[in-house]
Amino acid sequence: MKICIINGPNLNLLGKREPEIYGSQTFEDYLSSLKTKFPTVTFDYFQSNIEGELIGKIQEVGFDYDGIILNAGAYTHTSIGIGDAIKAITSPVVEVHISNTFGRESFRHQSYISGNAKGVILGFGLNSYDLAVQSFL
Repeated sequence: MKICIINGPNLNLLGKREPEIYGSQTFEDYLSSLKTKFPTVTFDYFQSNIEGELIGKIQEVGFDYDGIILNAGAYTHTSIGIGDAIKAITSPVVEVHISNTFGRESFRHQSYISGNAKGVILGFGLNSYDLAVQSFL
């Protein structure tokens, strides 16, 4: 099974950025443990702070991978383009968020991704990614 994890803006700062919300572990360290936990899954990982690069990656892998785990960060709430890219591909997408976006500012309650995703997992910290992987297995 091939799964691509795509992380959006500021997720490269995990471990440093607002640890009270996002924790103190870097995503790279977490990804190593995820690979160990799911040895039968081949993971591809991509992170960008640039909306167009995220759309390009979704289009690149969206017809060949068994699944995409997408944490589009703040673009979740603003990017019609990312939502349209998900609608255009055949690989199923699970939208994930580390924090419970509904427990935060009201602008974070809107998602342009959810309606085109297989499902949404939020609020379980980095374990949200574990749950997303399990949804594909």
